Amino acid sequence: MRGPVLLVFVALLGAACSARSPAQSAAGAEEDEPAPTTVTTAAAEPPATTTTKPAPPPQPPREGTPWGDTVDGILTFRGNPTRTYYGAGPVPGAPQLRWKFPSSGSMCSISHDPAGDREWCGTGWTGQPAMFERDGRTWVVFGAYDRAVHFVDAATGARILDDVPTGDIIKGSVTVDPDGFPLVYSGSRDGRYRVIAIDGGRSRVLWELRANAVRPTLWNNDWDGAALIVDDHLIEGGENSQLHVVKLNRAYGPDGLVTVAPELVWHTPGWDDELLRDLRDENVSIESSVAWRDGTVWFTNSGGLVQGWRLGDPVMSEMPHRVFRFWAGDDTDASVVLGDAGDLYVAAEWDRGTPRAAEVGQLVRLDPSRPDAPIVWSVHDQGEPEEAGFWATPALWKDLVIAPTTSGRLLGVDRVTGAIRWEKDLFGPVWQSPVVVDGVLLQGDCLGTLHAYDVHDTTVDPPELWSLPIGGCIESTPSVWGGRIVVGTRAGQVVMVAD
Repeated sequence: MRGPVLLVFVALLGAACSARSPAQSAAGAEEDEPAPTTVTTAAAEPPATTTTKPAPPPQPPREGTPWGDTVDGILTFRGNPTRTYYGAGPVPGAPQLRWKFPSSGSMCSISHDPAGDREWCGTGWTGQPAMFERDGRTWVVFGAYDRAVHFVDAATGARILDDVPTGDIIKGSVTVDPDGFPLVYSGSRDGRYRVIAIDGGRSRVLWELRANAVRPTLWNNDWDGAALIVDDHLIEGGENSQLHVVKLNRAYGPDGLVTVAPELVWHTPGWDDELLRDLRDENVSIESSVAWRDGTVWFTNSGGLVQGWRLGDPVMSEMPHRVFRFWAGDDTDASVVLGDAGDLYVAAEWDRGTPRAAEVGQLVRLDPSRPDAPIVWSVHDQGEPEEAGFWATPALWKDLVIAPTTSGRLLGVDRVTGAIRWEKDLFGPVWQSPVVVDGVLLQGDCLGTLHAYDVHDTTVDPPELWSLPIGGCIESTPSVWGGRIVVGTRAGQVVMVAD
């Protein structure tokens, strides 16, 4: 049924692709590059003729489990499509700095944003390195502020392949192909989301998705989010404020090297007219990494809109349509975290300070089965603009939600009631998303110290097991794999620590 259904909704939606309101400016678009003839829709409901598929069989719990069984490792930001996998131990008990990359000097470059030209060094939000097994060794792959994607041996810190240069800094986390194809996916502030091949002893860019390839767009052309690869489709939100679905058509050529023949098969604005009316501004970029479960993609945007879009299982076997909408009221760049009970955990900043954000709170558990009243509980963290709220994506551990605020409050929250069980005070701003492996919570601060806490017993204030100064504000999320911790800092390096 997949082919006929797809052809039907392409035909139905083709005429609706070009509509654009005066508020929907094409910021960052190159007008001499026409938009492709792909399907675009912002419809909130499916047409009555959409074929209803039988419910999929019950799935095993995926909270905290690795992504698939083809490639061992941490393959994307927070490890899996529900953004709940943090790595595999053992976690070092007496860690020391084993290597830094580069071994001398720093990864820095000049980049321009609304604040002007500034030097950026190291790695930042979200910046989690991928760590995975390939060709008998552990690879570390990450993008950095030196305008490059790097491929490093986890044991030595030596380069495995040549860097892939980009035209601007890289803030987000890379994604490694979960199905075993030798492919890495990464975005950059230069307006391009790249598909990179890593076989044949060299790195090479096979294809680029440009932020100006779709219409309409808002805000800018950066790519902060880490894409997901599902059913040979790349699913990614951009700071052009659009959600994109690309059919990759992965294969191998006659020479045995990996190939792709990508097609942008669907995209939709991540905003709607109601959001623009409520916000009274156009900062609605998608900086979060999309989450996925059972045919539905979940994401947030800088306007505070939390959405679920049904794409079908397999991907694009149904006409895409929105199945959930919730307005958090303020900038929500942290990724949606999906619990096994079907609940959503959403963390928002305190930037605009809207009445809606003051009412809703900044850390929220949502039940999407109750679309008219989805809030189960919320935690408020309000104060000076940009000095309160949450940039980090929450972590789920047993019956806790663990989340640091921008100001440095590290909170352990009861998942059922929303009550704060314990709180620690770290040096802020704290943007690094917490990581829990084998009952050990890892959390960095902006003094450049990586802390480890014992959270085996979730009912008590967790004691600190160790702390390690590694230098430079830790905005990036660490990866834990096989006794090693790899994390980048704003001091200009990515470091590996181990016993």
